[in-house]
Amino acid sequence: MMGSPVNIRLAVPADAPDMAEIHMRSWEAAYKDIIPAEFISEKNATRHELYKRVITKGNKNTYVIQCRDKTIGIMRVAPSMDADALDNWYELQFIYLHPHYYRQGIGTQAMAFACDIARSLNKKTMVVWVLEENINSTKFYEKCGFLADGKTSERKYGKVLNCVRMRKDI
Repeated sequence: MMGSPVNIRLAVPADAPDMAEIHMRSWEAAYKDIIPAEFISEKNATRHELYKRVITKGNKNTYVIQCRDKTIGIMRVAPSMDADALDNWYELQFIYLHPHYYRQGIGTQAMAFACDIARSLNKKTMVVWVLEENINSTKFYEKCGFLADGKTSERKYGKVLNCVRMRKDI
C-alpha cells in the first residue's frame, strides 16, 4: 500500500459495518497482550450495534480511512473533553487501522489529516490518550511529534490500566 492514495472522509451510516470490523480487528491485534481477551470479546460483540447507533447523517467527527475505495481504518477527531483542556485544544479520540495496514504510513497520513482539521478550526494543540502499556502506539505518537504531558488516568478494560495523555503543538 505504500504510495497508494489514501482518502479520508466523514463516515456515513452505510460505513457502520466496516467500521465495526476495523475496530474489532484492531483491538484484537493492538491490545492482545494488554487487555484481557474476554474483555475484548465482550466489547467486540457490541461493535456492530454501536456503530449503527452512533454513525448518523449528522456525523461531524468520525472518519473512515480508505485506500482504493476499501475502508481500512477509522478515526475520531473532536474537541478535547479533558477538564483541564484549553479552548485551543483538539483531541484525536481514536484511530484504528486494520492490522493488515499497520506500518505502511497510513496512520501518519491520518494523523496529518487530523492535525489539519484542528488547524482549520484555529486549534493550536492536539492531544491523544494512550494506554501506558501500548508501546507501539506510544512510539507512533512520538514519531508524529507527541510527548507525554504528565497527565494520567486509569481506565477499566477488564483490569485497571494506566493511560497517558500526549500532546503536540500544531
